[in-house]
Amino acid sequence: MDKLIDKGFDFFKKEIIFSISLILAIISCFFVKPSINYLGYINWGTIVLLFVIMLIVEILKNLAIFEILVRKLLTRIGNARELVLILVFICFLSSIFITNDVSLIIFVPFAILALKKVERVDLIILTVSLQTIAANVGCMVLPIGAPHNIVMYTVSNIPFESFFFLLLPYIVVSLVFLGIVLLFIPKDKIDLPKMTKIEFESENFIKRILMGVDYYLLLTFIALFILIGNLENIPFFNSLFTKWIVGNEVLWGVIASQVISNVPAAMLLSGFSANYEAIIVGINIGGFGTLIASMANLISYKILVRECDEFKIRYFIVFTILNIVLLIILFGVYLL
Repeated sequence: MDKLIDKGFDFFKKEIIFSISLILAIISCFFVKPSINYLGYINWGTIVLLFVIMLIVEILKNLAIFEILVRKLLTRIGNARELVLILVFICFLSSIFITNDVSLIIFVPFAILALKKVERVDLIILTVSLQTIAANVGCMVLPIGAPHNIVMYTVSNIPFESFFFLLLPYIVVSLVFLGIVLLFIPKDKIDLPKMTKIEFESENFIKRILMGVDYYLLLTFIALFILIGNLENIPFFNSLFTKWIVGNEVLWGVIASQVISNVPAAMLLSGFSANYEAIIVGINIGGFGTLIASMANLISYKILVRECDEFKIRYFIVFTILNIVLLIILFGVYLL
């Protein structure tokens, strides 16, 4: 029995985000009787897309494509600050077109590999934190940059250019914030290690790819969708949301995002208020803050834990501090 408890506790520590999401989803099931309607809560398109992307990333890793690209990048970089800057802003640019989630799934493992190659693991925590922020900033540029913006663009029918100008002040301020933080990274010269020949392992290729997919991340998304779906169907929360949200959409967009992430928050708030512009602002700046504020934040954390488990506590602290500071700044911009 003691061994079983110990295993359960170890699993909880290893998969803490999934565990908490599952517990909250299960608790919500006591208030809304489980039924076939639960399947309608889940955005299966998002789940399938993430699964396919993770498969593609695992294929690229196992074909050593990342290794080849990292080596090409390192031969063109002069110092540590340049390297981190490129790794961060490639997330910003790519998230504009391929969404913040996809950008991080591709480039966080790429960044970790590059920093390990030049023996600068001390920069992994800060780099991944800034990559995540950059991806959440880049996804504001176009409505197609993140699932929560796709939801709001579809619901609101706000013109493409209006969507961009609505979020432009927050994009500019966030980029300035990133630039300032990057200035604290010293311009240490990068020493390139001796590169051995890249060898491709064909044995158990398919198995390795399937084993590399983070299924608990997918289950975390499903648990969060069930939680928010149940909250919408609990009369107490329904009436509470109706009373509090209208007129305070930005504030509640920020608050809701910190607790249930900004994708479910977008679906939740748009069901109670037609002030779509305020909701868009709230859920976008609300993507900064806690680890759960954006699905993208969870993705980065899960990748970092998988690659560098020993950094998870320090990463959580650094990530949270940077995000809360930026969230306060952006909310101040809104108030002005």
